[in-house]
Amino acid sequence: MELKLPPHRMQITDDLDKLLEILPSNIKQPLENHPQKNSLIEIVLDLGRKPEARFSHRTEYLSDQLITREDLAHCVARVGHFSADNRAGIERTLHRISAIRNRQGDIIGLTCRIGRAVFGTILMIKELVESGQSILLLGRPGVGKTTALREIARVLADELEKRVVIIDTSNEIAGDGDVPHPAIGRARRMQVARPELQHQVMIEAVENHMPEVIIIDEIGTELEALAARTIAERGVQLVGTAHGNHLENLIKNPTLSDLIGGIQSVTLGDEEARRRGSQKTVLERKAPPTFEIAVEMWERQKWVVHEDVAQTVDYLLRGKQPIPQLRQVNDAGEVSITRDPSFSSPQQVSTNPPTLIDIPNKPTGLRAQGKMTPLPITPQPIHNEFEEMLANSWYQLEKTGQKMRTPGPNGEDFPIYLYPYGIGKSHLDHVISILKLPIVLTKDLDSADAVLALRSQVKHHSKLVQLAKERQLPIKSIKSNSIPHITRALRELVSLEDGNEPESLDIRVLTRVGSDDEIEALEEARLAVEQIVIPQGQPVELLPRSAKVRKMQHELIEHYRLRSDSFGDEPNRRLRIYPA
Repeated sequence: MELKLPPHRMQITDDLDKLLEILPSNIKQPLENHPQKNSLIEIVLDLGRKPEARFSHRTEYLSDQLITREDLAHCVARVGHFSADNRAGIERTLHRISAIRNRQGDIIGLTCRIGRAVFGTILMIKELVESGQSILLLGRPGVGKTTALREIARVLADELEKRVVIIDTSNEIAGDGDVPHPAIGRARRMQVARPELQHQVMIEAVENHMPEVIIIDEIGTELEALAARTIAERGVQLVGTAHGNHLENLIKNPTLSDLIGGIQSVTLGDEEARRRGSQKTVLERKAPPTFEIAVEMWERQKWVVHEDVAQTVDYLLRGKQPIPQLRQVNDAGEVSITRDPSFSSPQQVSTNPPTLIDIPNKPTGLRAQGKMTPLPITPQPIHNEFEEMLANSWYQLEKTGQKMRTPGPNGEDFPIYLYPYGIGKSHLDHVISILKLPIVLTKDLDSADAVLALRSQVKHHSKLVQLAKERQLPIKSIKSNSIPHITRALRELVSLEDGNEPESLDIRVLTRVGSDDEIEALEEARLAVEQIVIPQGQPVELLPRSAKVRKMQHELIEHYRLRSDSFGDEPNRRLRIYPA
């Protein structure tokens, strides 16, 4: 996809002459007539060293004379007040002058960064800005994050006519002085007295000035991240920048991880850990991200866009590499948008790019309602057992033509396709095989007719409930992962058992080998329950049995919803069954 950039859209204004006015004459003169002054980024003045000019691709000395204290004092006297973060500016310009001090507090170095207003620089993401979603910009220093913020503020305020408030901590976005620079258009600017108060001004802006959009530069503390979440939860669009070159940096940064939803350690149950093929303790996203969209600014004309931050973070925590959009602008002003799995980020070694595995999205929206048919998915190569189990957990599709239906005795559609969640597959296969139930287990939630899950999973796993509700699937919950509970649930699914009245259990399902000792012990327990405990209301003690057989007897007693205890010492330990 290509977008044409009209030549008149890219306009640059830098007020460079106002910055040169504060410099000593021996530094100012070489720059005034320099052929590449339009690509100047910084001027560095350090005590006892030659003055340096840093351009886009190189650095050069401006004079052979060393910087003296008088030179530094000459510059300091002509700029505004240095705030607590050692930054100052020139009124009605976008330039930033940063000071380096010694231990006595004296200024011994200055960094004069040229601030430019570039109109048209955000064409690559303009439709994202207009979408109303919150956007986070990431990138190394000098890549143009603040310039992009300035242009976003102008577009939102002037072209979309929204109420925009800029939280300008160091007066870098809208310039120094009380009157903001024209580059921000009709957007309003709130100054911050001290950098540590930025989070308070962010909340104050929402409470006092009714903004539709808030723009923040350099979110760097936990309090500012929490304030950003508070603002986003009040329905205000956020546009901000944060320290970090890539989204992975925020996941590893405990201070700023809340911007992308926060990371928490979760302990899985044994069944779920086996199903995932992972350790019992895993990392998961804690909450919805503050920013729905993230933009990694690799270069001034090469940006990477993550349209769904929540999905990207989930992929990264599962050990998979997402495939975001790569947007670039060429010299002719054409914007290209690609999603090529072969490109890698600058921090990765180009000769050995990582394998990128694109997981198909879980069905939502029109697709979940049956109004859209997903395209066939070509499986990507799987490289380890964990990835294979994870890919099969949600995304395995039934083969075309495999799902066959035959009418049951009462007109039912058999077999029933069952999606088990947290239930032992071996138990299910055993019960279905012994009782010859018309049930087929499936790993594809879309092709399932019902869901079978532990009651605790249904209670605490809102994701499962949400997915089942979207597909209008009934959830059958059982108390425990025992054979009697599984048997009862499966018989109820195929309408072979009334949910209110316990029916005599086929004791074959409780034994794998079917030895005479096991069958005799289970028959003893069944007769005791049906002939003495239930009709006469009396407790019964059974004969001593081995631990394995007593466990089977306990499971059988659970089927009748009675209580049983083991007592005595081995080898005479036995069961006692109590009436309800």
